[in-house]
Parts: sequence; structure tokens; C-alpha cells
Amino acid sequence: MTKPLTKPTEAFAELGRIDFTQTDVAASLSRVAELAGRSIPGADEVSVTLVGPGGAHTAAFTGPRAITVDEWQYQQGHGPCLAAAAAGLTVSVPDMAGESRWADWADHAIDAGVHSSLSIGLPLRESVSGAFNVYARRPHAFDDDAVILAETFAGYAAVAMANAHLHAGSATLADHARAALDSRMVIEQAKGIVMAERHCTADEAFAVLARVAEQSGGDLHTVAEALVAGAVRSPGADSAGTPGSKGALPA
Repeated sequence: MTKPLTKPTEAFAELGRIDFTQTDVAASLSRVAELAGRSIPGADEVSVTLVGPGGAHTAAFTGPRAITVDEWQYQQGHGPCLAAAAAGLTVSVPDMAGESRWADWADHAIDAGVHSSLSIGLPLRESVSGAFNVYARRPHAFDDDAVILAETFAGYAAVAMANAHLHAGSATLADHARAALDSRMVIEQAKGIVMAERHCTADEAFAVLARVAEQSGGDLHTVAEALVAGAVRSPGADSAGTPGSKGALPA
């Protein structure tokens, strides 16, 4: 069933009420991504990529497909979001099945259920670049109007990051990139724990963590951190089951 779309004017009005100078950058980017996913025709999932001194990471995402497809680009060192971030341009992949620039990545995207994408380069500062990524489960999902709309949402993501730089005192965009990279490392550790316990793939492990976060009303990093903390405790110390611990993971 097709999801009901939020009118772009309503989404932009909501974004206009956000004080980006007072709102945590992660929360700001997550809100931009969420509203974009609800407003751009054809969009199924959205993410924001930042590329800094510590490498690339996903700073916000709306679903497991987005971060799975993002992460594979980071591991391989190439893909549309990295190309968009490097050049500051909009990179479109209308049909993964016919994609020749990043054929191996496109095959992986198809396996993950993604068949077309848009990546818009973010004009950030200092040593950090970025991209706003929109993914669809069907090919040729984005027409010219959808591209323009995605580029407008990308502008709000850039504003959120620029204000984080201007109003965070000594913290720079690079600091945010490093902090988010640390968060990603915790998530990778948690994925490894789930994979060892359940004998599942990395994508399946991530889906488990994402489901726990959704069910608990928390964020992915908090769930991953709790699971990693529980794994290093002595046996029996976690009998009550903390959020994200083995006992709290869904079947």
C-alpha cells in the first residue's frame, strides 16, 4: 500500500520552526530525514552521510535499508553518496539493474531491496563533506520534481550542520564526525554480538538492533551501547535484562 505523503509546505513549515542553533545536530538531521521520507514522492528511506577525518559514517537514517546500503559504500570506498559528497553534486541512480559506475554496489543494493537512489552533496565546512541520500524500493522512482524536493531537504540538513559548527563553541564539524564514528563503532560491536549469538548475517543483526530501538522508543546507539555493556559483565550480572541485552532482544 502506498504511504500517505506529507505536503512539502507542511514539512518545510515544521522545519522552519526548528531552532537549529539550540537543537542537537543528530536530532535535527533525524527530523529532516524523517520529514523528507514522508514528503518526497517515491522515497522509502532517507539517510545523511558525513565524511570526515575518521572516515564516512551515517549521521541519520530512517530505516535499515538506508544504513545497510550506506555502510557497504563506506566499506568499499566508493558509491553514489561518496561521489556526491566529494563533488558537491546531485548523483542519481535511476535503476540499480542498469548501473555501471558502481556495479558491485548496485548488486548489493538490489539484494537489500533498493532499486533507485538520489544522493545530494552537502556544502559543509572545514574537512567534512556530506550527502543527503534518498532510496526507493522500485526503479525510476524519482522524477524531476522529486529531485528538486530532495535538494531542498538537503539544504535544511546543511543548515543544521552549519549551525552546529557555528554554535558549538570549540566543537567543529570534524568533532561531530568523530563522535558519530565512535557511535558507529559501538553499533558494529553490537552487531557482532548479535551475529555470534544468532548465527545471522550483519544485515539481519542490524535489523534486530533497529527493531529493539523501535520497540523500546530509544535510539540505535543506546540499544547498542547497552548490549555491549551487558556482554562484558560477569555471568549472572544481567539477569534482569537491560534494554538491548541478550534477554531483551526479540526472537
